[in-house]
Amino acid sequence: MTISLSGQEPVRKFGIEVKGGPMDSVLVKDYAPESSLVVPHTLVEKAKFPVIDVHTHSSMNNIKTRADVDAWVRTMDEVGVEMSVVFTNATGAAFDRQADLFLGSYPKRFQVWTSLDGSNIDAPDFSQRAVAELERAYRKGARGVGELTDKGWGLESNERNAKPRAQRLRIDDRRMDAFWEKCADLNIPVNLHIADHPSCWRPLGPHQERSPDFQAFNLWGKDVPSYEELLAGRERMLERHKRTRFIFCHLGNQGNDTAALAKMLDRFPNMYVDIAARDYEMGRQPRAMRAFLERYQGRVLYGTDMGRDKGMFQGWWRLLETGDEYIPGRIWWPYYGLGLGESLLQSIYRDTALRVLNLK
Repeated sequence: MTISLSGQEPVRKFGIEVKGGPMDSVLVKDYAPESSLVVPHTLVEKAKFPVIDVHTHSSMNNIKTRADVDAWVRTMDEVGVEMSVVFTNATGAAFDRQADLFLGSYPKRFQVWTSLDGSNIDAPDFSQRAVAELERAYRKGARGVGELTDKGWGLESNERNAKPRAQRLRIDDRRMDAFWEKCADLNIPVNLHIADHPSCWRPLGPHQERSPDFQAFNLWGKDVPSYEELLAGRERMLERHKRTRFIFCHLGNQGNDTAALAKMLDRFPNMYVDIAARDYEMGRQPRAMRAFLERYQGRVLYGTDMGRDKGMFQGWWRLLETGDEYIPGRIWWPYYGLGLGESLLQSIYRDTALRVLNLK
């Protein structure tokens, strides 16, 4: 046995003694290894088939003027995006302004979705008001609802404005029943962000899965339900509202466990998922993810939720269309191209969206 000078047994990893040196001073947040691996790098400038992006935000894309919309459309043309669904995150007059901006300029290139009027949720008329605003927004041009979010603080709430836990509005709250049913009556889909990546419920430290870039999303020790409790609420809601089409974004925040996600998709035929901002989850398990996508063809939609940079889109095309290996990722995790077949690509890129978004 080797004994260190301090009298303690040295740290070993995989049978190799870990010795001190210059790397000891490198902060985790600054660690950006440059790989020596020589592998193919395929530049896919334009998607192989026309694409419908079902998950974008006007605020994230900094869209304020007609010129901003024009610039977005130019990028869409360059990369092969036929249409984008815009989450306005707005109701009332704020929604109307965005509907006029997008639909007045490019009615065939954008869908605008409304949000939930979540004001005064404890008032007796909350449900009626929410439904009335939904119907009004629909007449104005809204063709979906979302992205509505509950990471534990309540629907459309955050840590700063959350009510006490018992008073928070959940997706399975009876006060939401009329709203979900009205979505079914209007035949419009709903995009929901429930819970978050499961690593958010793990403590920050040396065993935290995601890199420091994501620590702002961490929920460990905060006054929120568990990851499992939030997903259970999703299940209860789906049980009660089988006529409504729900798209759970970010692979339902279950991309780390496709077997569990598969059970939900098998159980609820009105449940769909988008892949927005889960490139890292897909790219780190290419064989399992490809098998999942093949099995659930027709239930998975393409989305970004990552701005409108041309290179961002091209990164997606490389991940989905090529067999490239060890692609640099966003969380230290290297990606491996899925190399999806043409039928599956067309389903994810466009065909499923045509059906779910009432475009055909």
